[in-house]
Amino acid sequence: MKGLFITFEGGECSGKTTIIQQLCKTLEEMQIPYISTREPGGIDIAEQIRNIILDVNNQKMTEETEALLYAASRMQHLKEKVIPALDAGYIVICDRFLDSSLAYQGYARHLGMESILQINHFALSHLPDLTLFIDVKPDVALKRLENRQKTDRLDLENIQFHNDVYQGYLEVCKLYPDRIIKIDGNVDLDLVCKHCIDKVLDFIKR
Repeated sequence: MKGLFITFEGGECSGKTTIIQQLCKTLEEMQIPYISTREPGGIDIAEQIRNIILDVNNQKMTEETEALLYAASRMQHLKEKVIPALDAGYIVICDRFLDSSLAYQGYARHLGMESILQINHFALSHLPDLTLFIDVKPDVALKRLENRQKTDRLDLENIQFHNDVYQGYLEVCKLYPDRIIKIDGNVDLDLVCKHCIDKVLDFIKR
């Protein structure tokens, strides 16, 4: 039996990491087979690409290079980790996937969503079964960002960029209404975790 591919999306400091940790704890307690991974990353080659993308010293990186690096990382991750896990019947929980590229590079970097879809065409046959978009307003997220100890290249972007990313995600939600569920991330994080876990468990039980 083929597994399920479930992704989490959202801007910086949307709480995805904590939510995924709580979800995985719940799946483990219920003895539901799963793996947890992330993009860019999840495997050695993709993690190396991640380090290049997020390195604060790479300020000269062009928008096109950034988009292509994400796409390369995604395909390696898919073929080496995600697809084998799905074929083995696991639930794959992934922090970010193609929707991030559409919002960040397609919309906020002004490359166009169609261009992003074209360079990610290999990934289009492996879209998630379910995506939870943690809807956090950019001003709320940036206040949380002030408390983050480690800063990467994307964290250094101005408020306009983060606003554009947010608007990009809203456009992506319109593109894929059948698989993307919006979760209000502006409320208490414990409540957000509960809402997300409930949605995932309901989907798994279908």
